[in-house]
Amino acid sequence: MTEIIINGTGDLPRAARAFLDHLGDHTIVAFHGQMGAGKTTFITAVCKALGVQDVVNSPTFTLVNEYRNGAGKPVYHFDFYRIGHLSEALDIGVFEYFDSGALCLIEWPELIEEILPEETLNVQILVEDADTRTLLF
Repeated sequence: MTEIIINGTGDLPRAARAFLDHLGDHTIVAFHGQMGAGKTTFITAVCKALGVQDVVNSPTFTLVNEYRNGAGKPVYHFDFYRIGHLSEALDIGVFEYFDSGALCLIEWPELIEEILPEETLNVQILVEDADTRTLLF
C-alpha cells in the first residue's frame, strides 16, 4: 500500500505529482473519503499537475466534467454524490468513459461500486486534522 501525506493546501502540488508518479497504467481512480475530506481539492491539484487550464470543480449536478490536460487529452471528473439510482450513471454512458483509456477521477464511487471495473485504483483520503490528509492506495 502506498501512502502520501498532505500537509496543508500548500503541499497539494507536491502530493499531486507524487500521486501521478505512482499511478502507473491506472486510468480509473476512485476517491473514497468522508464529506469534506478534500476529494475535489485533491482532484483539482491532480488536474493542475496534468496541465489542465480549465476551472476544475465538482460535477455534483452534471455527474461528469471533461477537462483537457496539457497534451490535449481528456480527463474525466465524476461526482456521484447526488445520484439516486445506478441507472443515472448508466444513462450518461459511464462505461464509454471508463473504456476510453482517458483518466477518470471519481468522487463518491461507493454509489456505483457494483459497476466499477476490476482495475479501478481505490484511493482512501483520511482526515488527520484540519490541515493534514493521508492518501492510501
